[in-house]
Amino acid sequence: DVTLVEFPATKVAVLEHKGAPALEGQTVKKLIDWRITQGLMGADHKSYGIHYNNPATTPPEDYRVDFCISVQQEIAHNPWGVINKIIPAGRCARVRHVGSRQHIHVPQFLYEQWLPKSNESPGDFPLFFHYVNVGPDIEESEMKTDIYLPLK
Repeated sequence: DVTLVEFPATKVAVLEHKGAPALEGQTVKKLIDWRITQGLMGADHKSYGIHYNNPATTPPEDYRVDFCISVQQEIAHNPWGVINKIIPAGRCARVRHVGSRQHIHVPQFLYEQWLPKSNESPGDFPLFFHYVNVGPDIEESEMKTDIYLPLK
């Protein structure tokens, strides 16, 4: 089910991943380590991924994704390389995916099936994921991920 929503501007702490999708786990672990040292655990600090391109069609050396934690504060220079960015406010198509986060096919559905039938146009910001529930105790079958496609 696709829902149209107004996403609020969200300040995020970002660790940029550039390179092979197979190495994303290393980037995520580094961001988690930073998050723990900063005491940014809990529901006030949501987890996001900003996906700049499709891992299935992008050469590994050109693949980019920002792994993010929502924050209120400015991020000081740090040895992890975490920086501030903003996920801008705007109207988005949202779909909830439940299950493993490996090979989520929702983006393909949104771009190839829903968008052509919707009379909508993609916006200027990349597709992004909100990892609704994260942590070592979450079973793959219970993982919830909201996928947002910014619209014009």
